[in-house]
Amino acid sequence: MISELIHAFLRGKRATVAMTFALAAVPLIYLIGMGVDYTTASYREDELNSFADSAALAAVTPAMMSQNDAASVAAATNTFNAQANAVNSVNYAAGTGLTVTVLDTITTRTVTVAYTAASQDVFPNVLGRPTIALSGSSQALGALAPNINFYLLLDSSPSMAIAATQAGINTMVTNTASQGGCAFGCHESYPAGDNLGNPGGEDNFALARNLGVTLRIDLVTAATQTLMTTAQSTEATNKAAYGMAIYTFDVAVTPIAALTSNLSLAQSEAANITQLEVYKNSWLTASNDNNDEDTNYDTAMTTLNSAMVTPGNGTNGKGDTPQEVLFIVTDGVEDEGVGGNRQQSLMSNTACTTVKNRGIRIAVLYTEYLPLPTNSWYNTYIAPFQANIGTTMESCASPGLYYEVTTNGDISAALTDLFQKAVMTSYLAK
Repeated sequence: MISELIHAFLRGKRATVAMTFALAAVPLIYLIGMGVDYTTASYREDELNSFADSAALAAVTPAMMSQNDAASVAAATNTFNAQANAVNSVNYAAGTGLTVTVLDTITTRTVTVAYTAASQDVFPNVLGRPTIALSGSSQALGALAPNINFYLLLDSSPSMAIAATQAGINTMVTNTASQGGCAFGCHESYPAGDNLGNPGGEDNFALARNLGVTLRIDLVTAATQTLMTTAQSTEATNKAAYGMAIYTFDVAVTPIAALTSNLSLAQSEAANITQLEVYKNSWLTASNDNNDEDTNYDTAMTTLNSAMVTPGNGTNGKGDTPQEVLFIVTDGVEDEGVGGNRQQSLMSNTACTTVKNRGIRIAVLYTEYLPLPTNSWYNTYIAPFQANIGTTMESCASPGLYYEVTTNGDISAALTDLFQKAVMTSYLAK
């Protein structure tokens, strides 16, 4: 009798557990299904949002800015449709699920891309509906590619005569043992005055040439010429007008090419970029010992600030003038006379601020001043502030227009990248 009661109790308990589990399974399955579907829908919406970004940007490229609104609408529509139609398990109607609007001013174009779509559910029967609604938008702002005058200020002081690669530095050091191992191809008209001890009595500049060593100034010259080719092709693509002026600076400023819209001419004249030639070490001429003070930023910046006229907006509107960008290529170490004494220090950014306050952007290519721990002069006068040179040069540059090149770096690529950043006109607004 008691045994039958116990079995009956156990049978009832199992039934209760089964019923409880069955009741609990309904919301559990619902929660799992809802989690899977909403997570999947979120991923798909993020993907569609990225397509909207691409579509908005496609509508304000330089090529689109030179065409009418309909062309921008078509570019955005085609870009979005090509990507959205390829997404699996998303219901998107190419004809009705996308809206592209364009708002123009005299110099800008704002394109807004908005879409609606639906993500197909993985558990439609469980959740009681087949899809989850998706929507999003993106906006891009484009400006008519501006006309720009570029002023290149290139360091030609003796420190830019350092070998351009580590291999070149090693070669120069090895072949200047009588000088204590000099990595610089300094240019002197009277090398005998310094008793350099080179095989033919030549200066280190000629020695570098004889050894086939490329100097940093050589790379700057080549990069400047390459830049003119880049500017010509970009000018045609952007349907803008660019002017170029080239200056070098050391103890003074030397005009290499006057401001010109003939970029082929500027490219040809860039071949005249040369290393500062001194009489002998620390002498400019036979009668002028300037204590090797050969990098005068103050003179360079004052001269260029005067050479650059008041910039305009760069449109083709009546009375408007081109925008202006100052490119500075240097290793960032000032070496000039201050109060009757030689001063090697960081470049002062006061002049940079003066130029930028006039509405002129500054692009800086810092060719890293290489640590030379085997050189006693470097250890005494440059090493104490060497780590701060890059930071100082970056603060001189306008936002987004700073580039740093180290030993073995590609100066041409860096200068081209800076140029492209300076002329870029399209960006996502939101």
